[in-house]
Amino acid sequence: MLITELDLNDKKVLVRVDFNVPVDKNLGVTDNTRIKSSKKTISYILENGGTCILISHMGRPKGYDEKQSLKNIVNEVGKVLNKEITFINDCIGDNTKRACKESKKGDVLLLENLRFYSGEEDGDLEFAKSLSELGDIYINDAFGTAHRNHASTGILPSFFQGCKAMGFLLSREVDAIETFLNNGQKPILSIIGGAKVSSKIGILNNLINVVDDIIIAGGMAYTFIKSMGGEIGNSLCEDEFLQQAKDILFLANRKNVNLHFPEDVIVSREISKTSPTEVASIYNIPTHMEGLDVGPKTLNKFSKIILRSNTILWNGPVGVFEIPNFQNGTKQIALAIAKATECGAFSLVGGGDSISAIKLFRMDDKFSYISTGGGAMLESIEGKVLPGIKSILN
Repeated sequence: MLITELDLNDKKVLVRVDFNVPVDKNLGVTDNTRIKSSKKTISYILENGGTCILISHMGRPKGYDEKQSLKNIVNEVGKVLNKEITFINDCIGDNTKRACKESKKGDVLLLENLRFYSGEEDGDLEFAKSLSELGDIYINDAFGTAHRNHASTGILPSFFQGCKAMGFLLSREVDAIETFLNNGQKPILSIIGGAKVSSKIGILNNLINVVDDIIIAGGMAYTFIKSMGGEIGNSLCEDEFLQQAKDILFLANRKNVNLHFPEDVIVSREISKTSPTEVASIYNIPTHMEGLDVGPKTLNKFSKIILRSNTILWNGPVGVFEIPNFQNGTKQIALAIAKATECGAFSLVGGGDSISAIKLFRMDDKFSYISTGGGAMLESIEGKVLPGIKSILN
């Protein structure tokens, strides 16, 4: 059910948002993207006569921690919404219940960090029940936590039968992933980067059933190259996953899915702004060197694959983009996907590092959809039903 299907007038609407935003040493918000992402849902509730009660977590506190209190983001939430925000210094209890009950139509309340209570991460039924007493309607707009069976995402919705729905952000996320997995226009391409094969085995196995091409790059590529007999020098490698890499190569071949690996890479003795670099074949990296970015031949090859694709998923950088010496590959991949998108392709980007990269390159608006939930998106791509979504649909 979507938020538009509910009558919100004169209702206390409990909204699970993901306001787990980064803050600096002075506790100022450094990136308000997640707050902005739920603005449409919050505004819709207010415009349709509801009271908005926002619940979220921040960080991984063990009990109360002032540095991870949501009071630190109240001003930023107010700026984004252009609205006065009332902060409640708890998320359950009599005082919180009273504040929610006495709130008026059009008010926005922000409750304290859910994870100050262990019951949140434990998926505790009593904690969820206490939260349920604060509102008439439950809306989940926190895709970034939808893969966790926590009290506020997996358990709380069971107390709102017939009065629960997805917010606009969660709905857009689900639609974007559905487009890629089930309604993508061929050729369908997935670009999987990042450091470790171990975290992407399930995703790769499922993608083989969906896509025509998979580009495998970044640190994880070296495990595959070694499994094929390549000499990778000091490059990152998970030796315990060499057999799984071989299994993926075999499965892709059996399903007629094209796996593409870098041909040349930028190598260096160390990850440093000042360390000299050179270009080497990915199959023959000198013993004292490690691969830290993709090379020019690879970028030419990958760009052609990207530009001929009509549906594109990108997760994970193809080099150590945080260091200027090794960011060109990730930047050129981003530019190629942006160009394909401009030409009519559907592009879905997800994962914290990929998003950090496109923010660094100031390309936030160049893709069809940027997912706010890295882990949740990956589990969806892997074919899992997320607890936070399942609990809304049941």
